[in-house]
Amino acid sequence: MRPSPRLPSIDCHRALRAGSLRKTVGAALLALTGAVQVCAQTQPATDSSTTGPIRLRQPLTGGSNNSVSSNMDAALLLQQAAGASTPAGAAPTQPAAQVPYKPSEFELFVQRRAGVVELGEGADALVVRRLGAELLTRADDPDSADYNPQIPPDYLIKSGDEIVVTLWGSVDADVRLVVDRSGRVSIPRVGPVLVAGVRYADLTDVIRRRVGQVFRNFELSVSLGQLRGVRVYVTGFVAHPGAYSVSSLSSVLNALLRAGGPSAAGSMRNVTVQRGRQTVARLDLYDFLLKGDRGADMLVQPEDVIHVGPVGAQVGVIGSVNRPAILEIKPGETVDDALRMAGGFTTVADRSRLAVERLEQRSGERIAELPLPISTRLPLSGGDVLRAFSAVESTLSVQKQNKRVIVEGEVLRPGEYVLPPGSSIGDALRAAGGLSPSAYVFGTQFTRQSVQRTQQENYDRALRDLETDLSRNNATQRTTSTQEVEAQSARAAATSQLITRLRTVKPNGRIVLQVQPENSTLPDMPLEDGDRITIPTRGSTVGVFGSVFNAGSFVWSGPRSIDDYLRQAGGPTRGADRGSVFVIRANGSVVSALQDGGSWFSRSHGMNNIAALPGDTIFVPEEMNKTTFTQSARDWTQILYQLGLGAAAIKVLRD
Repeated sequence: MRPSPRLPSIDCHRALRAGSLRKTVGAALLALTGAVQVCAQTQPATDSSTTGPIRLRQPLTGGSNNSVSSNMDAALLLQQAAGASTPAGAAPTQPAAQVPYKPSEFELFVQRRAGVVELGEGADALVVRRLGAELLTRADDPDSADYNPQIPPDYLIKSGDEIVVTLWGSVDADVRLVVDRSGRVSIPRVGPVLVAGVRYADLTDVIRRRVGQVFRNFELSVSLGQLRGVRVYVTGFVAHPGAYSVSSLSSVLNALLRAGGPSAAGSMRNVTVQRGRQTVARLDLYDFLLKGDRGADMLVQPEDVIHVGPVGAQVGVIGSVNRPAILEIKPGETVDDALRMAGGFTTVADRSRLAVERLEQRSGERIAELPLPISTRLPLSGGDVLRAFSAVESTLSVQKQNKRVIVEGEVLRPGEYVLPPGSSIGDALRAAGGLSPSAYVFGTQFTRQSVQRTQQENYDRALRDLETDLSRNNATQRTTSTQEVEAQSARAAATSQLITRLRTVKPNGRIVLQVQPENSTLPDMPLEDGDRITIPTRGSTVGVFGSVFNAGSFVWSGPRSIDDYLRQAGGPTRGADRGSVFVIRANGSVVSALQDGGSWFSRSHGMNNIAALPGDTIFVPEEMNKTTFTQSARDWTQILYQLGLGAAAIKVLRD
């Protein structure tokens, strides 16, 4: 047969390899009728070599009997040149604009009942969300595109599918064929093969029989390449309703997720698939969310309509459940069903009761308590909010609790003990075997966890007040010279550093026991859970620290006064605050020179008559408000100068 004349202005191979699509679109459109056939006919059908397997060359057309396939192949090439990523035969899908999630009124109501005061914008700000909200992907998310590499054996080949055929042995071929509208593919030197309606599992046998009519001693492999596109419609209460082009292997769930899933007003349990005028499937997404069951999911067909109905009755489950959520219920579902959907109780939940708030009883008692397990079969209605309680957040009565205490130090059997309710310190000491001969009862350290928490709260409050007062004083203090400004800045820096150090101090929860140094027993004080009793040995030293010349610990040698130990340390330094000396006793009490020191002029002598005890710590603070003689003289000079001016002014006024 005489080949068709080649168009002088078109070189097919060069045009298809060109990088600019604009220059080749016109030539390709002209080539759809004749030029493509010219390119196919100019290529040899078989290898010119006389030895080895026959090589089949894949033309761009399937012959004169496959004009539709030719047009589809040319369109496919143009699609690839333009960088199209949609399935063959499918129209490109424009990404849907992202619509901000708007919670429903019931969702906002449940948030308030869960203790959330304010909400941000979007679904991520919701603490208690609809069941399944985390599964729904955004419509404009490229990761939400549905693609399933596993092709089921029952998949039916239809027009638009691409078949990849590989032959080896007496014939060598690797061709990619697109099923035309007549349901056929054309294999070079074999001819057309009807494949439309053939199961994917039977496709290899169908093509093998057809190729076997021409060749012998060969093997072949058949697979699917690019799948056809399917257009479906997603309607109803979804985030982005509209038409979507999906793969022929996409299921109803894939297409629904492409549309953003049900909106806040859409149902998770009433999704229908309509094919023509028939409803072919009904989906309850809770079967997939709660059980992982996709039995009702099915592959979509062209022109299917996936419809999401309005949301049904909703209830909220909050509190001590594994998954607090807003649930959509069907008629007849009970409290037990709602708890199962919420994942059941947590480990620390109170399983004996629930609280339910019913909107339908707004004129009466809205909140009622449900005893369990009697009320598990109670049916629910729309707007109910179930609350599960925690069994550990509520503090039990101290009188009913067993006491876990730690006794350590100078006892016969130190350790941790569990005592019955109503136990006291004496009971703890008896459980530990009693005191040892070297026990120093006056120095007993008794700490309590509840007292530690209270001390920490009060300490933090005092630090905040101190910081506020210091900031207010620095802001309102008047400065008249550069030196005063520099001094104020230095004081502010020192104050900030002091506050930082004070924040690192943590109270230990110690309770000062009212005992005398000569006592051998402790007061019979009731115990609490977590108490710790530490009984030290009798101390043999007295510590002197602070603004003294020789700070250290000195041996206690009988009844001597505080001033005696101050003299052993060299006495207070020049910058010491002699009137603020204080002593920390071994039992945690504090004795200060400001307590019973007499008049203001005799405070420095207030420690003469106070006896030092073993384990005492004497501290001499530093004078904070120091002034030099020059500063004092300058201040007094200014005062006298102002008095002189005042007296002169008064004299002038009198004259």
